Amino acid sequence: MSGITERVKIGFALPQYGSHAREGARIAHYATTLEHAGADSLWVGERLIAATDPQVGYGGKDTIPDEFNCVLDPFVVLGIAAAATERVRLGTNVLIAPLHRPAVLARALTTVEVVSAGRLIAGLGIGWSPEEYAAAEVPFTHRGARLEETLDALEAIWTSDPAAYQGRFVQVPSHRSELKPVRRPPIHLAAFSPAGLARIGRRGDGWLPMVPVPGPPGWGKQLLRLRAVIDEAAVAAGRDPQAIDTVLRVNIAAGTDLELVADTVHSVVADTGFDDVFLDLLYVTDSVDHMLDTAADLLQRLRA
Repeated sequence: MSGITERVKIGFALPQYGSHAREGARIAHYATTLEHAGADSLWVGERLIAATDPQVGYGGKDTIPDEFNCVLDPFVVLGIAAAATERVRLGTNVLIAPLHRPAVLARALTTVEVVSAGRLIAGLGIGWSPEEYAAAEVPFTHRGARLEETLDALEAIWTSDPAAYQGRFVQVPSHRSELKPVRRPPIHLAAFSPAGLARIGRRGDGWLPMVPVPGPPGWGKQLLRLRAVIDEAAVAAGRDPQAIDTVLRVNIAAGTDLELVADTVHSVVADTGFDDVFLDLLYVTDSVDHMLDTAADLLQRLRA
């Protein structure tokens, strides 16, 4: 596997959850240190609340990780990283789009895009927590349709002035929209269901799949089967599948040996040909310094 990741872009999640969130004052230091170390991208996620008695747990379990009890706002974290860096791409994986009114979401994303001088990747999804929807006072039903309309509304706001949108679930009154992104942010979507994969093929700029470590054997081949659904939908919509990116999120379980992480990334890259990866160190580090040391170790292993 030596050298297989020389061509692969490697990024990391920003400090945002659990014990990392308590060190929010060090976000800028973390971002600049990793940029100087050679990281290609930095990422945030979104958790609105961690329900005490969840109807749906996280990751197929009945519970929600304790780390989600302590969370920093994704837009603030990304804005700090944008102001502190010059080169790395800045992404969301993912924002739960239906929780946000489109005008508010467009303003926040445009702000990050402008502050970062055009480095934003807008990763969106529909979430899984009924309680988060309740906290945002948004019905849990019709999440896919709400996402579709939110995408339409974002497109209108980013490309028109005056801008307006009228849908079944979301509305944006006609308004002046002079401030535009440096360039229209690429919209990546997280999906594993057939409907979600087909949506990416029809209108997404990228796909955000996940790689668990440890994980089942043959994960890369499974990702290729899912990617084929995206490609087929793209062709049916008259789009070029090659224009749709893939960014692999690597979720690392607590206690995982870093050599296994590196071996898994090498293996999945070799099996899929996907060349953009970011690693979430939430469960294997307990401080920002620990995150930085671990990220440096993984960069060395992956670039070897």
